[in-house]
Amino acid sequence: MNQNINTIFVDLGDTLRVIRPDEAYMNEAKTVIARCLGVTSDPVAFYQSVIEPRYDQYRRWALTYYCEAPEKVLWTRWLAYDFPRDRVEAAAAEMTAAYRRTKGERVVTEGGAETIRELYRRGYTLAIVSDLVGTREVDEWLDRDGLRPYFKSVQQSSVCLIRKPHPAIYYYALAQCGADPARTCYVGDNLNRDIVGAKAAGLGMTVAVRYPGKKIQTVTEENRPDHFISRFSQLLELFPPLGKEDNQNG
Repeated sequence: MNQNINTIFVDLGDTLRVIRPDEAYMNEAKTVIARCLGVTSDPVAFYQSVIEPRYDQYRRWALTYYCEAPEKVLWTRWLAYDFPRDRVEAAAAEMTAAYRRTKGERVVTEGGAETIRELYRRGYTLAIVSDLVGTREVDEWLDRDGLRPYFKSVQQSSVCLIRKPHPAIYYYALAQCGADPARTCYVGDNLNRDIVGAKAAGLGMTVAVRYPGKKIQTVTEENRPDHFISRFSQLLELFPPLGKEDNQNG
């Protein structure tokens, strides 16, 4: 049963997209960062000893204030504050995109693209609400995989500068979609950010993805979703075709 839902917001990391580790791919990205900064020492060692510890400090700040810093601020304040500012600012977007690749290649989960297309065909309004650094990656991916037409709104913390569980990032998506919060569902993997934030924004339904092998978070009354799924395609079991009066795409 869809509980009168006609709009579905989805998370990206570990929800619609998953990481595929590839050491060569990851090390090439570390080389890009070192080259942009003019570092001549081993790029992998530089990344591990300098960039990663500094990013840990940044992440603690971001999670404390529910905020994502603009790319230039990320690099000039936290990650490369001791390098020439002009050089850092000029390369900030490229280095942020490379930083994301240092974690592995991000690909759509099995059955993810097909499920998105089918939910759209069934009449649901779809939107992305995601926390991530960088402003290039998602746009490039949506165009490359041909998925942009299916999403009415794409809200990224790297663009609106607000991170989940702050409800404002959900409000932006609701406003852009013209959606009723009570008739909107959020699908994500992180109970303490995705689900808590969706509830704080007044969304009418929440679904948590638990892919096999992923760490299971403690479920509390505050972060308990309405449903758990282990495959993205299981959304099709929760959301049947909408009638003509509710169909957003007919």
